[in-house]
Amino acid sequence: MNRLLAAALTATLTTPVLAEETLTAVHAFPESLIYTQSFLEFVENVNSAGEGIVQIEVRGGPEAIGMFQQPDAVRDGIVDMVYTPGSFYAGTVPEKDALVASNLTAVETRANGGIDLYNQIHQEKMGVYFLGWFDSNVSYNLWFVNEPQLDANGNLSVEGVKLRGNPVYNAFFTNYLGASVIDLPTTDVYAGLERGVVDATGWTQIGLSNLKWNDFINYRVEPNFFSTDLGVIVNLDKWNSLSQEAKDVLQEVAIEHEKSSAEKLGGMRDAEFAELEAGGMQVVTLEGEAAANYLKAARDTTWARMKEQMDQHPSGSGNYNKLIELFYDFDKAGQ
Repeated sequence: MNRLLAAALTATLTTPVLAEETLTAVHAFPESLIYTQSFLEFVENVNSAGEGIVQIEVRGGPEAIGMFQQPDAVRDGIVDMVYTPGSFYAGTVPEKDALVASNLTAVETRANGGIDLYNQIHQEKMGVYFLGWFDSNVSYNLWFVNEPQLDANGNLSVEGVKLRGNPVYNAFFTNYLGASVIDLPTTDVYAGLERGVVDATGWTQIGLSNLKWNDFINYRVEPNFFSTDLGVIVNLDKWNSLSQEAKDVLQEVAIEHEKSSAEKLGGMRDAEFAELEAGGMQVVTLEGEAAANYLKAARDTTWARMKEQMDQHPSGSGNYNKLIELFYDFDKAGQ
């Protein structure tokens, strides 16, 4: 046998072959929702790029582990990865409100160091690795069954409205709008609208049709506010146990998905708005000072909640100003 060939064969046989590593994952929302479909696209991309190195095994959504229990499940190692809003574990990481009140995208905050700081906070406070902020560039609106009422100054009035709340926007709804909210998980809202338990809700700019809430909702209020805070967190022990090759695949695909999902969902928002309006959805727009106050209140009440909750944590609120600096552009907001 040729000596060079023999040496190559010997090296191949004696070099350890890394076994393909697997992470288990769950997602917060039903598979039919556009955001879950975005996460599953990320999984598909990882499994393609990571063949022979790393794979993600999806165990399901809220039917597998309750949506509000999923963050604890990944922290405790019951599952390795979860795609979920930061608002579902706000008691542990109140800094998630930096994303909620943000007017920047994941691409911008990845570039300026915001996501690195956010990841550091997740590791210190929760024992998880924040892999990526997915599906940014989408914000929220208020949606009504009945025509929204404006006061004499053009401000939105929610008197008598049965407004569905959740942890994302309750500070804005209660502290500015003065609403008494009715908390319902996403999976219960359709039935709540159908039975008249609620007749208005906050929701993102896309996904309403997926959930079929437009069977009942007839009005959208502008301007839009907030940003989605959807991300992927990984159990920190699991992350640290992965080979460098596996970490590189996961992180590189996540960064690419931050960019592609922001672009894709922005386009889907425009298409869904057009479809809803063609189906009879009407738009009520706040104007002038009423609109400016509305947007400022959404931001400021959310920052105030973040500051209050950070102050209560042993690590304090030392990152408060830095988070605002990295996740909010006052010039972009026209202030």
